[in-house]
Amino acid sequence: MITKQETESLAYYVLDVFTSEKYKGNQLAVVVTNEDLSLSLYKDISKEFGYSETSFIRYSRESNTLKVRSFTPTGFEINGAGHNLLGAVHALLLDKERFKSDLNDFPKIIMKDNLVAISVTGSKLGLHQQAAVIKSPVPTTSLCKALSLKEEDIGYEELIPTVVATEVSHLMIPLRNEKVLAKTISDKGLLSELAKQYHFQGVYCFVITKENEVPIKARFFNPGIGIDEDPATGSAAGPLAGFLQHWGYINKNRNYKIAQGEALNRSSIIEIQVQDNGIIVGGDSVIVMKGTLYI
Repeated sequence: MITKQETESLAYYVLDVFTSEKYKGNQLAVVVTNEDLSLSLYKDISKEFGYSETSFIRYSRESNTLKVRSFTPTGFEINGAGHNLLGAVHALLLDKERFKSDLNDFPKIIMKDNLVAISVTGSKLGLHQQAAVIKSPVPTTSLCKALSLKEEDIGYEELIPTVVATEVSHLMIPLRNEKVLAKTISDKGLLSELAKQYHFQGVYCFVITKENEVPIKARFFNPGIGIDEDPATGSAAGPLAGFLQHWGYINKNRNYKIAQGEALNRSSIIEIQVQDNGIIVGGDSVIVMKGTLYI
């Protein structure tokens, strides 16, 4: 005989982030909580959803504050502001019935313990990242085997593989053309070893195209935290924007677009803008599911 179990429940959403189309972009689960959960429960729920990241939001009307924590399925807590935060805030804005949010009194956003600035333009949100810091280059020869590429495939004009950081350090890898980008295959073990050796998290392979609408195309790999390939990566788009502006490929105070996710059939568009005091990374999101999670 099957009996009904009495158990606590939480509301959840699944969003596609950095897209305005359902079933494109980067999938994100967003779980609504009324209080902090245990660390083990955060990790168990994130593993259950299985998306590259799951965000947990706790909204206080009294203080008008949204607190966000994000975890990967392997239990790694994300500190960077990317699709994990963009989608979490979009859930707050898109579900008017639950949150009744008012853009004229936009909530303070706290990612783990840090206050994050966010701007709203129409349906798009912009995450404010700190100014990019250009760190150390990584030898091309060490990357060839890790990405299944030849040495001449890596690099573009004066650009070479370089670690760049905003909130998180990622390795920016310029590639010769779109064909090279498409054929790139990551070796999880080798990339993880290089990440430890050169002190970065993920690898952002990119090409500069001739297209005016979308001048940059990219792919992101971060096997060290369980992400084989990511359809859209806001925490890497910010460092890339700073890197390209540093070398004169993009200008300050202008919007540019990065296309990502094509190799996964989950096309995404990330919008970037470098400003004097930091970098804005933005885009759309759409809710595709909502329901009840039992804990």
